[in-house]
Amino acid sequence: MERVTPKKSLGQHFLKDHNIARKIVGFVDTTICKNVLELGPGTGILTQYLIEKKNIDLLLVEIDTLSVQWLLEHYPELRDKIINKDFLNQEIESLFGEPFILIGNFPYNISSQIFFRVLENKELVLEVVCMIQKEVAERIKAGPGSKTYGILSVFLQTYYDIEYLFTVNENVFDPPPKVKSAVIKLRRNSRLNLPCNEKLFFKVVKTSFNQRRKMLRNSLKAISPELPDNNILKSRPEQLSVDDFINLTVWIEKKVLKNT
Repeated sequence: MERVTPKKSLGQHFLKDHNIARKIVGFVDTTICKNVLELGPGTGILTQYLIEKKNIDLLLVEIDTLSVQWLLEHYPELRDKIINKDFLNQEIESLFGEPFILIGNFPYNISSQIFFRVLENKELVLEVVCMIQKEVAERIKAGPGSKTYGILSVFLQTYYDIEYLFTVNENVFDPPPKVKSAVIKLRRNSRLNLPCNEKLFFKVVKTSFNQRRKMLRNSLKAISPELPDNNILKSRPEQLSVDDFINLTVWIEKKVLKNT
């Protein structure tokens, strides 16, 4: 079949540089897990190097039917390994039925949604190696005190150790995106459970950053109009670490909500 052209509607920017592709695949740590899921393989620039790893069980999720046809034509060994579905609507637990590593050049228009799916399935996703928009990568890696530190930073850093691997220029893609890209690695950390209600924790973080210029005492009134005195409430959300947000949620749960 003819060459697959990138579709703007799917946010596709195909990587052309094989050295970068080989480098990305090299960061996959198959010593922690043999199951590897590639998200959005496109025309297989990462796939061809994943296939070379003989000790892995590889699956691919690709929404674009033409890309699936192209992959099957060029890599017939992938038959029965490609799932022609939207990852965002995929039942993650049905893929391997056990933990796996996620890799891919993520469509930039849905990268945040992909990370929220990862969070929903954090007990299954042990590691993520991905290329995303540089700005989003910096936001995920950012720590307290940074202007880019926010909701996604806190949520992902709660359950994953984040490593910013390298920056990728625009000219190695077809078509070139209007922004620089970056490759990052997320590795599941040792935090199994929070000492507080997880839904409340997410609500506290979201509510705090939705009004990030306000002190927490004001922004968190959306959760409880009457908050007892606590020095942490004099802070702004970007000043709090992950542990601070966890402790704040524990305090709200014990001191505030139990009395409402």
